[in-house]
Amino acid sequence: MNGNTAKKIEVQAENTARKNEQYADPKKWHKQDTTWALSLFGTAIGAGVLFLPINAGSGGLLSLLLITLLAYPVMYYSHRALAKMIYASNSADEGITGTIREYFGNKASIIFNIVYFGSIYTIVLMYSVALTNTASSFIVHQLHMPEPPRAILSLVLVLGLIAILNFGQDITVKVMSMLVYPFIVSLLFIAISLIPQWNTSMLSFSAVSTASTGTGYFGTILMILPIIVFSFNHSPMISSFVVKQRATYGIEATDAKCAQIQKVCYIMTFAVVMFFVWSSALSLTPDDIKMAKEQNLSILSYLANELNSPVITIAAPIIAFVAITKSFLGHYIGAFEVMRDMIIKFGKSRGKDIEEKTIKTVILTFVVLSCWFVAYTNPSILGLIDSLSGPLVAAILCLLPMYAIQKVPVLAKYKGKMSNVFVIIVGVLTVLASIRSLF
Repeated sequence: MNGNTAKKIEVQAENTARKNEQYADPKKWHKQDTTWALSLFGTAIGAGVLFLPINAGSGGLLSLLLITLLAYPVMYYSHRALAKMIYASNSADEGITGTIREYFGNKASIIFNIVYFGSIYTIVLMYSVALTNTASSFIVHQLHMPEPPRAILSLVLVLGLIAILNFGQDITVKVMSMLVYPFIVSLLFIAISLIPQWNTSMLSFSAVSTASTGTGYFGTILMILPIIVFSFNHSPMISSFVVKQRATYGIEATDAKCAQIQKVCYIMTFAVVMFFVWSSALSLTPDDIKMAKEQNLSILSYLANELNSPVITIAAPIIAFVAITKSFLGHYIGAFEVMRDMIIKFGKSRGKDIEEKTIKTVILTFVVLSCWFVAYTNPSILGLIDSLSGPLVAAILCLLPMYAIQKVPVLAKYKGKMSNVFVIIVGVLTVLASIRSLF
């Protein structure tokens, strides 16, 4: 070994020792913890929150209070449950699918992939509708032009977005990442701008549907749980988050460190989103909320159309369009990867190697036709969340981790906690809400 090589090894060892010493005390807050808290914070606030005020306001003061009461514990304990499931996995770096394969075998991982794909792709379809409605509303109300044919508009939007990804996915992903924090700042800006519009009509309103059916608190909870679970979901981020904390602090300290970071992140998330929800709801009347729901618009598009505020009229629909576009592209990338893996595995099970070009053609054809059809038919966005997206996300985020904790020996130490009961109840009620929405 020459002198230079020995010196390099010595320097590397010294740097490693210094790094280990820096993170020796997991109880302390480190710079890396701030980075991860902000990353989770940025991921947790997506375009889904643009539909939260509409559902929150649909039940009047009761639903606003219940959503404020439930949002933080649902967000915190459900994502903590998922993190716990991943802690002890040796395959966590492969994502949730790798963890499922390790715990339950290949067949279970295939079933999980199908459910996971369903949870992602229903969101892609939902955002196809939202994009079309946002663009159409902007053309009519802000540009004062005739409404374009829905079939043409929806096709142009879907083809345009997919073309952007196919010709520059890396650049698109970087741009999407850069837009995360400006979107959050813009939500705060809109929420503050709405303060002069606040009124008390929502505070005395009781939802007709809840009162007349006699379902009361339980009916309202069933109404709001799917949108809460959906709006705050960032489950794809949890695997990489857990893997990094485990590598930095060691497996023994991972649980406490993840809880510490998640708590800080979710307090910030709760504060920003609830301020936006309350400010939006208080600036409208019960009739406005009902109309926004019927028009199938995000809260920002509806505010831009109804409020006499030049700033909101121009800024709100642009913010909505950019946010929904970002979410559409992000979920499309995830759905594409899952579909690709499923097609490859299906081919191998039949003893065939399917060409990459064929796989891409099949996926693109399926995505364009399905998104175009759904965007054209214009189903209720909140209805899709209640009946499909919310329950599928709840199955992955709430019920799956609880099942793993009960069945996997290495996770037995997490049994018997009251938070587990809460997460199970949230998961079951969210699934029940989907069944209820069909009748």
